[in-house]
Formats: sequence, structure tokens, C-alpha cells
Amino acid sequence: MRIRWPRRVFAQVLLVQLAITTGVIMLATGLFLATLSAQLDDQAMRQALSIAQTTAAEPSLAYDLTSTEPTPAGAVQVKAERIRRATGALYIVVMDTNGVRWSHTETTQIGRHVSTDPSVALAGQDIMQIDRGTLGRSARAKVPLRDDEGSIVGAVSVGIAYDSVHESLMATLPSLLLYAGAALAVGVLAAFGVSRRLQRRTHGLAFADISALLDEREAMLHGIREGVVALDRYGCIRLLNDEAQRLLGLGPEATGRALDDVLPPGRTTDVLAGRVDGADLLTVSGGRVLVANRMPTGDGGAVATLRDRTELELLGRELDSTHGLLDALRAQDHEHANRLHTLLGLLELGLHDEAVDFVAEVADGHRASAEQVAERVHDPLLSALLVGKSAIAAERGVSLRISPGTLLPDQVVDPRDLVTVLGNLIDNALDVASFVEVELLAEGTTAVLRVSDNGPGVSPEMRERIFAEGWTTKQSPAHRGRGLGLALVRRLAERYGGMARVTARAGGGAVFTVVLPEALAVRELTAMTAIPGGESR
Repeated sequence: MRIRWPRRVFAQVLLVQLAITTGVIMLATGLFLATLSAQLDDQAMRQALSIAQTTAAEPSLAYDLTSTEPTPAGAVQVKAERIRRATGALYIVVMDTNGVRWSHTETTQIGRHVSTDPSVALAGQDIMQIDRGTLGRSARAKVPLRDDEGSIVGAVSVGIAYDSVHESLMATLPSLLLYAGAALAVGVLAAFGVSRRLQRRTHGLAFADISALLDEREAMLHGIREGVVALDRYGCIRLLNDEAQRLLGLGPEATGRALDDVLPPGRTTDVLAGRVDGADLLTVSGGRVLVANRMPTGDGGAVATLRDRTELELLGRELDSTHGLLDALRAQDHEHANRLHTLLGLLELGLHDEAVDFVAEVADGHRASAEQVAERVHDPLLSALLVGKSAIAAERGVSLRISPGTLLPDQVVDPRDLVTVLGNLIDNALDVASFVEVELLAEGTTAVLRVSDNGPGVSPEMRERIFAEGWTTKQSPAHRGRGLGLALVRRLAERYGGMARVTARAGGGAVFTVVLPEALAVRELTAMTAIPGGESR
């Protein structure tokens, strides 16, 4: 019957840990036993060597060896047996230089040659070894036997029964196995605890399920149309999906780096890093209006989401423009009604010539205003914006004036950007002033836009803050937030490599200046453009 491998993660980890723990315990036990066996062998051989050296130092043993015969009752046998019984050795053999035994545990072996080579000991060297002799396997030692003058007259061989060494080893085995079993039990409990914890963290899923979830997560994160930025507890980017890369202008290489290292200082970085609190925070990045939310995670990190609100913001501004246009049309409706009433009165009074002059004057005045803008600003979108804003200003009772020095040829690279910049600046001025002047200049390929007003102005300490996202002194309309117009102006200027600043106006008020390098197409002007009043540029 085939044993099936479990599918769940915790069961697989438990089995693997049990196998590893059992293998480690068995290996450690085997290594310990091998080391212990070697130590016991060495201990037995050294014990045999010590007994042999003690026997060789026995007084008159060398004299008895050279002056008596090898007999079971001889002096050498008596002394050797006395020492053997006292030390518990397996045997003590005293031999002469020819290798003939003068003592032995079995008296029948006395007078016979030894069964192992005694040449090393007879040469004057001590020797220890595990060897097999007539009494079986033993740990033995051989030392030379010297007379009083130091001459070698024989050798002493001592053996320790190897069975006693084996018995010592086996005596330690139960306690060793007990410790090994205890260690294995602790390992099993630890493995079970780790596996249970892993089961709770993985919710009992299999590796295949986890892999599928990861694949689904990657597909979901990179497929949704909302930017997702995951940060760790140290502020480093752990995850950056495709939409977040597009909105923030980053690449995959930003993953793993600190947020402050890959994004420039500003509100966007502060919002993502959690230095600004709140929900649905508005910020501007790369000319795009973003709505950001940040949610902390349990490990000290955070996940931030980004929604692109640029199109919605543009629609809101178009709605504002439409409302303004409606207001202007309503004002013009009243104005036209008044003019028609005047014309009707002239006709009823029979003043026909005066009626004709009145109609011509009104038509010429309106035509002159539109033509003046078109002559100075050749781009149709910009000129239409100025004409529309003039009507709105007239309805509000604000004087909107085009500077005499204005001249912008029809070579704008992207008119929509200039419409955004100029529209925001004029709208802000119309909200606070009774007089607004607009000046548009072309300096090579650089467009310079300047809007001045006679409003309350901007204090020096506030001249940088007003360009930050979310900063406003006006109440937000229902369909969109405030505090983004000037932020968009500065972001667009920075994207062109230019700048946006505000200074004080002589006589009171403020002057907003925006410089947009490379905003105009490079081409030669083939004709001079006439400026009303007889001047030319």
C-alpha cells in the first residue's frame, strides 16, 4: 500500500521536522557511542600499560627471570599472579629475550613462546594495542624488563579482557538511550508546536494553495486600476504595483529602497510615509491629482492606495468654467435686454439715425475686444479662454485687462497645459480682486505667463505655502476639493523645467509669474506681428 504524502503545509513540515530530529538524534548518539568506545579502549590500554610498568618495576623480578627456571611454581609466576589478582588483569606474562613465557594465567603455557610478536618491547619501547592472543581479544600493553644495570633481560605483557570494556560500554547505553529518547521527545513536541503555529498562520492551506494565492495576488495587484504601495516598518518599499509605478513615475527598481530616497520631498512623500494624517488625502504627483489613503499593518509597516483623480478634477474645473460661462451668458442676456430696450425706445421715438449709430457702436465694441485678444494671442484655446474669462469678470464687476505688452505667437506645443496654468491663475485673481491684468510673452521657446491683481496680496512667509497641495482660504465646492489649483500650476512648471512664483505688486496686490521653458515650438517667425496702436514686435 502506497503511503500518501500529506497536502497541508503543517503536516508536511511536521513530518519533515520529525524525520530531521530523529536523524539528528540517531547521528548524535552514534557519534557519541563511537567516541565513548574509543575512549574506553584507550582507557583499558593505558590501564594495561600502567600495570605492565608496575610489574616491570617489581624488585628482584629481573633477577628471578635470569636466575631461575620457567616453572608454574617459580618466583616469577608467583609474583606475576599476585599482581594480576590485585589489579584484576586478564593475564600478566613475563618473558625472556627469546620470547619464552615465565608466567601465565594458564600454567600449561609457561615455558612456551608467546603468541604475539614481542620484538618492539624487547627493543626497549612500550607498546599498547587491541589484539587477540591465547586468551582471546584483549587490550594489552608490553614494556621492556631491565636488570639493575639497565640491560633488557625480557619483557612484561599485560592484558585487560575486552569483554570488560564492552560491558562498560553496554552499561552506559541505557542511560544514553534514555537521554536520546528525552531529546527526541522534546524535539517532537517542539516540531508539533511549530507545525501548529504554522497551521494557524497558513489557515491549514497546502503549498499548492499558497502558491495559487500568491499568483492570484500578483495578478490582482498588477491588474487593478488603483496604485498600491506597501512599506515595511523601516519605510522601505516592499511592493509597488504597475499603477503605482505609473502614478508616481517610478520603476520596479524602487522596490526595496527607502521611500524618501526614490520620491522627492513634498506632500506626496509625506502622505505615503504617514507624516500627514487623514483619509482621502489629495496630493499632486507629476501633474496628476491623486487621492491617497494609508492603512498601517500589524508588523509596523503600512499599505497605501492611490487613485487617479486627474480626469475628475479636470471635469470639476470644466464644470466651474461652465458655471462661469452660464453666469456670463446670464449677464450678457441682461445687458442685451437693456440694449434692445434702448433700441426699441429710439425706434419708437423716431430717432432712426441714432438707433443705427447705437447698434454699430455696440457691435464694434464687442468685435474690438475679441479681435484685440486674437491679435495678441494667436493660439485659439488661449484666446478663447481670455475672452470667456473677460465675460465672467465683467459679470462679477471685475476689470480684466490684457497687458499691452502681450504677444504669444501660435506655436504652443501643448495649449492644454497653458490653459490649465492661466485658467487657475485668473480664477484665483477674480476671487479676491477688482482689477486683474494678464500678460503673455514668448522668449524664444519659453512662455512667460504673468497675472497681477490688486487684491490683498500674499505675505512673504506664505509665498511658498500657497503652492502646497490642500492649502486654501476658500470654501470647497461640493463636487471637488480646494487647494489644488496653484499646486497643479507649480507641478506643470516643474515638469517643463521652469518655475512658478508670487511677488508683491506695486500699489498693492500680487503678481503670479510662471515660466515654461520649451513650451513653444522652435520655428522662425516669417512676419512681424502688428500690435494695435501702431507698434510691432
